[in-house]
Amino acid sequence: AVLLPLLAAAQDSPNLFFSKSFPGSRPAYMEVRLDRDGRAEYREGPEEDNPIVLKLSKDDADTIYALADRLDHFNRELESGLKVARMGDKLLRWENGAEKREAKFNYSTDLDAQAIHDWFERISESAYYFIDLERAAKYDKLGVNSALLKLESAWDRRRLVALPLFLPLLDRVDKNESYLNMARERAARLAAIFRNPPPPAPAKP
Repeated sequence: AVLLPLLAAAQDSPNLFFSKSFPGSRPAYMEVRLDRDGRAEYREGPEEDNPIVLKLSKDDADTIYALADRLDHFNRELESGLKVARMGDKLLRWENGAEKREAKFNYSTDLDAQAIHDWFERISESAYYFIDLERAAKYDKLGVNSALLKLESAWDRRRLVALPLFLPLLDRVDKNESYLNMARERAARLAAIFRNPPPPAPAKP
């Protein structure tokens, strides 16, 4: 009898879904599912059965869900209607038990919509850089340093989330003498930063 309320609560836990379809870009399609505890699944195909799983910090998950709250769980129009270039068809969906709401847009002038879109882009970019580094570590050892340079650039531009995702790969490169020394040194440096990231810089006035 105790399990029933727990199961009901789990089923009623909200979930956020974001997708972007942009033929000709790389990837042409991507989607992210984010639960309230910060577990995110990244896919490059709706039927993909082996997603990249990222674990966001509580603060990051709280921020994203607060934006969804301010957007009334996507129960209003987000498309600006302005004549702007195509930037991909984006969809935001709120799911909570039987409740489902969604909004589609190419470009939105709503600042909260822009902010939540950027969060999902950062999740997607983090997954993309992980895939790139993992592929290089497995199949292109000479290309590992290039993948690490892109990862380092993304970190410098504040485009990464779920930093623990990268640690096993970075440690593997650091400790394996078959990789270039410069790659091993860069991997060690990034691992040290990701294990103890500096506090965010104060917002500019």
